[in-house]
Amino acid sequence: MGEFELIRQYFQPLAAKAMTDQLVLGPGDDCAIQCIPPGRDLVFSVDTLVEGVHFPLNYSSGYLGWRALAVAISDLAAMGAEPVCFSLALTLPEADPDWLSGFAAGLARASEAFGITLAGGDTTRGPLTISIQVHGTVDQGKAIRRSGARPGDLICVTGPLGSAGAALAFLEDADPDPIRQAVLARYHFPEPRLALGQQLVGKASAAIDISDGLLADLQHILDASAVGAELDARKIPMMPELEQLQGDQSLSLALTAGDDYELCIAIAPDVLAGLTSDLRARLTVVGQIRMTPGLSLVGADLAQVRPGFDHFGRLV
Repeated sequence: MGEFELIRQYFQPLAAKAMTDQLVLGPGDDCAIQCIPPGRDLVFSVDTLVEGVHFPLNYSSGYLGWRALAVAISDLAAMGAEPVCFSLALTLPEADPDWLSGFAAGLARASEAFGITLAGGDTTRGPLTISIQVHGTVDQGKAIRRSGARPGDLICVTGPLGSAGAALAFLEDADPDPIRQAVLARYHFPEPRLALGQQLVGKASAAIDISDGLLADLQHILDASAVGAELDARKIPMMPELEQLQGDQSLSLALTAGDDYELCIAIAPDVLAGLTSDLRARLTVVGQIRMTPGLSLVGADLAQVRPGFDHFGRLV
């Protein structure tokens, strides 16, 4: 199967409804064209997934299609942006029809679920690598940045942590045990918090998506904002299934394991109190921003917690 037949058969259908008010030209030309509405900023990000680094060898292509798009969109969620379109650069060792069918189906399901359309891309031969660039928009000057946290802000997360990281230990396990399956689902089908991120525009002081572990990603906010923080380990939300599977290791996973794709936000106490009850219910307060640089942990020994993920081996 040639490159253009591969694109026509598996990916052109994802772009069939590409024309929108913002995406005025989709696949089929040298470039796509996006129109940015007045009063909006363009927000874009790229994520790359490499076999053997971000997912195991022989990982289900159906899961991978969903996962690849979801983790890229999570960056839009962290900025409070509304998704518009994405491009896909796919490097394949071979054009396997079964693999491509599964991947395209997973990608299509995620595209539909998150309201984003394929604008174009590229395919080539080589080790399995998936790069997705996502485009979104947000009201001008309103994107939630990492650099806005202020002393006194509360630190909140949007959901349970640690389960996706725990799932790495048994990704290839066919055990139908419902406890394991609940944990596995957190890895296979991450849910970027798009609606929640958009609701927090103008309210959250800072935000980041939790891709490399809470401690590592919160540190990015602290560095960008030139502040410190105190976390309460006793308040970190975890799935009951994680605690059943991992016992004493659950907290370490919740603090340091990546792939959760929840949001970590900083928000002023009075702003949090003024949120709707439904929105407040989605947020768990786990700590507070401090003026003094550094990160301290109440209820656990920070020295006993392993560092978060870093591609080039630096402990974070």
